[in-house]
Amino acid sequence: MNYFTGFYPSVRVDGAGDGVVSQAGGAILTSMLKGSGITAGLSGALEPWRKPFATHNPGKILTDLALSLATGGDAVSDVDRLRNQPEVYGRVASDPTISRLFKILATVKPSKALSAINTARAAARAHVWEHAGQDSPLHGVSTENPLTIDIDASLLNSHSEKEDARPTWKKGFGFHPLCSFIDHGILGTGEPLVTLLRPGNAGSNTAADHIQVVKDSLKQLPEGYRAGRKIMIRTDSAGGTHDFLNWLTAKHRNLSYSVGLPIHGAVADVLPLVPKNGWTSAYDSNGFERDGAWIADITGMLNLSAWPDGMRVIVRKEVPHVGAQLRITDIDGHRYTATATNQKKGQLAVLEVRHRLRARCEDRIRNAKDTGFANLPFKSFTANKLWCHVVMLAAEIMAWTQMVAFTGTKARRWEPKKLRARLFEIGGKIASHARRTTLQLASTAPDVALLLKGMKRLAALGPP
Repeated sequence: MNYFTGFYPSVRVDGAGDGVVSQAGGAILTSMLKGSGITAGLSGALEPWRKPFATHNPGKILTDLALSLATGGDAVSDVDRLRNQPEVYGRVASDPTISRLFKILATVKPSKALSAINTARAAARAHVWEHAGQDSPLHGVSTENPLTIDIDASLLNSHSEKEDARPTWKKGFGFHPLCSFIDHGILGTGEPLVTLLRPGNAGSNTAADHIQVVKDSLKQLPEGYRAGRKIMIRTDSAGGTHDFLNWLTAKHRNLSYSVGLPIHGAVADVLPLVPKNGWTSAYDSNGFERDGAWIADITGMLNLSAWPDGMRVIVRKEVPHVGAQLRITDIDGHRYTATATNQKKGQLAVLEVRHRLRARCEDRIRNAKDTGFANLPFKSFTANKLWCHVVMLAAEIMAWTQMVAFTGTKARRWEPKKLRARLFEIGGKIASHARRTTLQLASTAPDVALLLKGMKRLAALGPP
């Protein structure tokens, strides 16, 4: 028995460990890469950009970078953590090889390269969703319960003069990307569809950019789910423009929408005219009445002839939270917000809650920034667009792993930081016997049983 004094034991430390894997839990992500077929799909899609006799496959280079970001990396050079563990992650390209690939993809027909990557992503997504069955975002999708695509923008600061970095509306300097995510609902997380990288001075409510993001987002969905009311586009007030809503509701698309509307003009004018009995209690995210919040349908009080047919306007008023600053259009000491939607069925409070759950999109962006999105590593704008696709790959493989391996468990809703701390960073040791290699995970890790259960579930996911 060892005895020690003080708060922590004194141990002798050396660097002679052999066969030790510091991030052995990341092996579950390699299982997802193999089962989803994304590495093979990227390899085939990027074959035209592979140099003759090249040792490293472009598809694996990109998925290796995605693995690095998913397990906690933040830059291209962080891939060396995988390079030093070939028994788990295979052969990993050197930093110069990775840089050369980015240069090639960013300069030789970059739009075709990105299109090829997105095609491979869509195919892998369809395969994983099909395998997930009732745990897929498509399960139970209908006009009344649509598949939700959230769109939101964010600011990325640049600390050097990268190509197309511009001053931002928050007096910073960098980029203003517009992103879209699939919402997995209250029981899950979400997964990225599109990241449209834009200069920092790009407008918040530019209809053309919103339309482009929706076009590209629909291409990421399986066939049969690219039009119709069973798909809902959800945005903040930046999406509340005539051009955008007219495009969404065009006859051959006919998408559902739920977008924020600014409180000004006609909407602000009718707020004092809403009768007291026109207000009903609002719900919280769990479907229970919320104290100090009310909603009203003011569609009939507005002239909406210039807007798409079937549009409804729902207004919410609430007692402002501590520290909230009221606008000049806020009356009676309450804070007002407005939502425009073309959803017909469902309680008014339910429709309003459905829109407010758009806030989960902000969590998705925050998690992406914890997965390599916060700092774009290249000077070239096109190379940084490619980096955004690597970030999406990292977020996707984590979301797919949670969907297939951890459904029904506490890990289904864990954010990337917690996934790393509890699962991916579980240590292990390589054991070889009878020409067979075994990765022995640390038996004392708190969530090792959860990880092993997830690995068994992923074993049933075969490549397409």
